[in-house]
Amino acid sequence: MAPFFVLFAVFGVYPSARTAWMSLHRWDLLAGPVRFTGLDNYARLVSDPDFYNALGNTASIFVLATVPQLLAALGIAALLDRSGRGWQAVVLLPNAVPVVAVALVFTQLFGRDQGFVAWVLSWFGADPVDWQTRAWSAHLGVAIMVIWRWTGYNALLYLAAMRSVPRQLYEAAALDGASRLRMFRSITLPGIRPTLVFTVVVAAIGGLQLFAEPRLFGSGVSTAIYGGDDRQFQTLVMYLYENGFERFDAGYAATVSWVLFVLCAVLASVNALLVRGLVGRR
Repeated sequence: MAPFFVLFAVFGVYPSARTAWMSLHRWDLLAGPVRFTGLDNYARLVSDPDFYNALGNTASIFVLATVPQLLAALGIAALLDRSGRGWQAVVLLPNAVPVVAVALVFTQLFGRDQGFVAWVLSWFGADPVDWQTRAWSAHLGVAIMVIWRWTGYNALLYLAAMRSVPRQLYEAAALDGASRLRMFRSITLPGIRPTLVFTVVVAAIGGLQLFAEPRLFGSGVSTAIYGGDDRQFQTLVMYLYENGFERFDAGYAATVSWVLFVLCAVLASVNALLVRGLVGRR
């Protein structure tokens, strides 16, 4: 086990400790530490409106993307479990496509004047939507990208868990006259509870660390790194990147990263407890 602990110490413990030390300094990315400031960076963060804006954007995109994604993954897994084999590779295909290619395709789909979505909306007499300039539309656009990319991956995890549930339980329930919905609620969901907890925790961490999709979604905007002219779709990691690599304020960026770590831990724990409470044991 020694190699694991060595690698974890080098690439896990040391970077975390180094980042915590940097957050206590006025630290220029190029020049290095300037002076020790204690908790000044954290006090600055508490009163920073841009941080709360990024936090709100992240939470909004997280809810729009995660809830439909996991529900759709459950439905797809249930269908695959009944329909047999052969579709797993197709379901996983979106996750195998590079995120840059996904972003380019969806940026074209959500084009204001010539995008496919604008064309469909025109059938119903709706005006074109400039998806990148409004908060609600930008959040929805990024959420759809995330849903499309990760639903199949989660569906395969659920499918593998469903196929490990003993078939005798379904046969006994069928003999007792239970409906498919009742069997899904009383046998399938409790049987795959560990996988549900895992996907919810991973989705929570990934949702708070969202960067590539919103960054590339705004690739056609001059203020893309800021999440638009009004920071309408800037996430926490984009704000961290802005401070660390645009302003070279590594100390404040380290502060944002540590707060993000705490938020990930809290949200993942809360979500895991909620799933355990909602999905009982068999």
